[in-house]
Amino acid sequence: METKTTKIHSSVNPNAIIRVIPGHFATNHSHINTYVDMTIMKSRKSEAAAAASVLARKYTTSTYIDTIICMDGCEVIGAYLADELTASGIMSLNQHKTMYIVTPEMNPGGQLIFRDNMQFMIEGKHCLLLLASATTGRTVARALECIQYYGGMISGVSAIFSASDMVEGVEINHIFSAADIGNYETYEAAKCPMCARHQKVDAIVNSFGYSRL
Repeated sequence: METKTTKIHSSVNPNAIIRVIPGHFATNHSHINTYVDMTIMKSRKSEAAAAASVLARKYTTSTYIDTIICMDGCEVIGAYLADELTASGIMSLNQHKTMYIVTPEMNPGGQLIFRDNMQFMIEGKHCLLLLASATTGRTVARALECIQYYGGMISGVSAIFSASDMVEGVEINHIFSAADIGNYETYEAAKCPMCARHQKVDAIVNSFGYSRL
C-alpha cells in the first residue's frame, strides 16, 4: 500500500502535507476509495505547526476561543493552533488569558464525555472543535452534541480534511477538501459499489492509522 502513496501539499503552506492512498477502505461509519493519512502531520513538529498556521487564518480577532477540543489525535496541532490564534490576536476569556487544549473520553457505550475535573474547561467556554477528518458528519455531530451538553459555546469547527464545506449544517474550516484529492468518494457500507464489484477491502482505517486485511 505504501508504494501507492501520493503527497499533497497545501497551497497556503507547502509544509502542511497529507498522504493519500487509493484503494478500498472500511471506516467505522463508511467505505472510502481513498485513505487520507495524517499520521505524520499529527506527530511531526514542522507539519503540525504548518497545519495550525493554515487553520488559524480563518478566525478573526472578533472571535473568542477559550478551549480547543481535539479529536482524532490532533492534540499537537491543537497546541500549535492555540499559539497561532493567540499571536494573531484571538482573545481568551479564561482567567489566565490562555487557551485549554482538551480531548473528550469515549465511554463503553460510545458516548463522548468529560470527567468532572475537566468540565470547567467546557462549561461557559467558547470552544473550537478540531478534527483530523470530517466525512460522513457523524463524528462532528457527536462532538458538537457533547460540547453543548457540557455547556460549551461553539466558536467554530476546523478539520485537516473535509469531504465538504458543510457537515451536519455546520461550516467546516479545512485545509484539504475532496477536490484536492480528485476522486475521493465515501459510501454507506451497504451501498458500496466496490463491495458490489467484489473488490476486497484493503484495510480497516481509523484516526490511528490502518490495518491491512
